[in-house]
Amino acid sequence: MTPGLLTARSQGLLVCHSCRKVSRPAPGALGHAERCPRCGTPLHARKPDSLARTWALTLTAAILYIPANLLPIMTVVMSGRGEPDTILSGVKELLIGGMWPLALLVFFASITVPVLKLLVLVYLLISVQRRSQWRPRERTVLYRLTEAVGRWSMIDIFVIAILVTLVQLGALATIEAGPGAVAFGGVVVTTMLAAMSFDPRLIWDCQEESNE
Repeated sequence: MTPGLLTARSQGLLVCHSCRKVSRPAPGALGHAERCPRCGTPLHARKPDSLARTWALTLTAAILYIPANLLPIMTVVMSGRGEPDTILSGVKELLIGGMWPLALLVFFASITVPVLKLLVLVYLLISVQRRSQWRPRERTVLYRLTEAVGRWSMIDIFVIAILVTLVQLGALATIEAGPGAVAFGGVVVTTMLAAMSFDPRLIWDCQEESNE
């Protein structure tokens, strides 16, 4: 329990999801104002269907993560021959080539980060549904970190790896994207959407209710 907890909802205020402006709903608005006075975005006390949307997107990302790692993500064709590479085989080739920093970067951003993001989202969803009151501030910070990481993860790392390969091989080789790249891009997009769909204010709802 957090003594003296003061929230925007308890004061009859709404926060815009887009520009973060705090507004007071019009009289008789029944929980939401028509539009944000700054950017015009519809205002809601909570994101509509936040838990259902986040669960759906998180499970979709988890399903896509399997083919993203098992299917070839790209094929380097050289002198008419080419062997498809998955994410892990690409990391292995970078290690064999002595490119340890890039290999570690690709492994961390493309294997470790997606798994951690999925685990954090599942943990936050379960904790909210179980009405957990454990460390709401830390859980909110954890969500903000997960949301921020999503903007910088995965795809850009592979662009760097591909560019390095092109520079080294020049016109002697071509690179073809594989089906794993499509699934991989799907993981990136769905995890970002899942983080955006989750409403961190739900973490504080049970704190507010316990103080009533």
